[in-house]
Amino acid sequence: MVILYEVHDNLYVNMTNKCPCACTFCLRQTRDEMNHSGSLWLEREPSVEEVKNEFSKFDMNKYKEVVFCGFGEPTERLDDVLEVCRFIKDKYNKTIRINTNGLADLIHKKNTAPMFDGLIDIVSISLNTPNKERYLELTRSKFGIESFDAMITFAENVKHYVKEVVLSTVSTTLTEEEEKECADICKKIGVTYRIRPFED
Repeated sequence: MVILYEVHDNLYVNMTNKCPCACTFCLRQTRDEMNHSGSLWLEREPSVEEVKNEFSKFDMNKYKEVVFCGFGEPTERLDDVLEVCRFIKDKYNKTIRINTNGLADLIHKKNTAPMFDGLIDIVSISLNTPNKERYLELTRSKFGIESFDAMITFAENVKHYVKEVVLSTVSTTLTEEEEKECADICKKIGVTYRIRPFED
């Protein structure tokens, strides 16, 4: 069962396969692994202790960041993720990034942004599109049309608790006008906009 895996200079953490979305473009629909990781489909969700123990198998000095990502939405297990983050900060003092769909508030039915304070350094959120109807078409979020606005609100809130918040879209999937609209959204709420390669 693959809990930790390497991508470039970073170590990725795969703690859950749960996700409230079924994105039309999601890589897990067409593959079982990333960067020769081995299958990222979990037999079961690992305990916090199991995740912590995995770190001893890796040379942590090699990695620029620890990234919570994998084949699921990390904030589905937000309390457990943050417990692992405390461990990483205390033992390795590494930069921690979480790649998320930004729907943690809908998942947990509360404002989750303050929970990130002092534990997460970078929050990278999949913006996908500047249009809420198109967003729902692409993500097929179980939370429906309110998902887009909830994601934007989360981004605006969490910037007060982490060093860097990035909203991203995938290169080649949007028109220039749509990319401009995405950039305007990010500027308005005071976060960074990034156009990323498809498999990044």
